[in-house]
Amino acid sequence: MQLINRMSTAARVQWALWLVVFFMMFFSMLPEDGFGQAVVFSLLNVLFYALVIYGNINWLFVQLYLKGRIVVYVIAVLVFLLVTGLCRGFLLTWIYNTWFTTHPEPLTMKIMLRYLTGIPLLFLLSFVFRMAIVYFELKAQAAALVLQHAKTELDLLKSQVQPHFLFNTLNNIYYEAYREAPRTAALIERLSDMMRYFVEESPKDQVDIATEIAFLENYIALERIRIRHEIALTFIHDIPPGARIPPMLLMTFTENIFKHGIDKASQQNEIELQLVQQNGRLHFRTRNSLPAEPLHNRPGGSGIDNLRKRLSLLYGADFTLQANQSGHYFTAVLSVPL
Repeated sequence: MQLINRMSTAARVQWALWLVVFFMMFFSMLPEDGFGQAVVFSLLNVLFYALVIYGNINWLFVQLYLKGRIVVYVIAVLVFLLVTGLCRGFLLTWIYNTWFTTHPEPLTMKIMLRYLTGIPLLFLLSFVFRMAIVYFELKAQAAALVLQHAKTELDLLKSQVQPHFLFNTLNNIYYEAYREAPRTAALIERLSDMMRYFVEESPKDQVDIATEIAFLENYIALERIRIRHEIALTFIHDIPPGARIPPMLLMTFTENIFKHGIDKASQQNEIELQLVQQNGRLHFRTRNSLPAEPLHNRPGGSGIDNLRKRLSLLYGADFTLQANQSGHYFTAVLSVPL
C-alpha cells in the first residue's frame, strides 16, 4: 500500500491500465484455453505490448525523432516492430507447442502474419499513451505549483508577524523620543520607513520613483549621522510623477559613496547626486570626492558587478553603466529606459 501511495498519478494510471488489459485478455482466453494457458499468454502479450509502447515513447521517439533524426527514426521503428512481432510469434508458438498441446502446430507464414498485424496498431496507440502520460505529469506539476504557492503565501503571512511587531515597536519608541529628543525621533521615523520599504516594496517588480527617492533620502540622512563633520551634499531629482523602476536600482551607487568615498575625519567631503528623465530614459549620476588616503576597497567592486548582472537581466543590452575616477573624484553614471 505504501508503494502505491508513493507512486505518481501517471504511474498508478499506467499500472491500472495494464491490469485491465491483462484481465480482459485472461477472461477472454479462459473458457477455451484453460487457466494456465490464459495466464501465461495474457502475461506475455501484455509484456510485448508494453515493450512496443515504451520502446517507442521512451527510447526511439526520444533518442531519434526529438533530436531531428526522422529518417533514422522511421527505419528504426520498422525494424523494431518487425523484430518484436517475429519474436512474439516464435516465443508464443514455442510455448504453446511445448507445454499446452499434444499436437504441435507448425510455425507457418499465416501464423507469423497474425502476430505481426497487431503490432502497428500498438505503435500508433503508443502516441496516445505518451500524451496521456504527459497530461498527468503536467497536471501533477500544476498541483505541486499550486501547493507551493499556497505554502509560500502562508510563510509570507507568518513572516509578516515579526516585521509588523517591529514597526509597531518603532512607532512607540518614536512617540516616546519625540517628547525628549525630536531629532532622534525623526531618525527613528526614517529607519522605520526604510524597513517598511524593504518588507513591502523591495519584493515588487517595480516601484514608484518617488518611493525610491524617499528611500535614498532616508538612507542618506541615517548615514550622515555616522560622519563627524558636515558633508557638502546635493541631491537633485526632476522626475515626473508616475514613473516606475525596479526597486533598489539606485542604491548601489549611493551605498558605494558612503562605504568607499567618505573620509570620516575630513571636512571636505563632497557628494553630488542627480536624477533626471530625458527622452524616455532615467539618468542617475553620482559624483563624490575621494579620501586622501586610499581605502582597501575602492568604488566599483562587487556591488557594481552585481548591479551590471541585474541590469542585463532586466534590460538586456539597453542600459548604460559607467564608473570611473578622475583626479580626486569618482563618478558613476546609470541610464535605463522608463
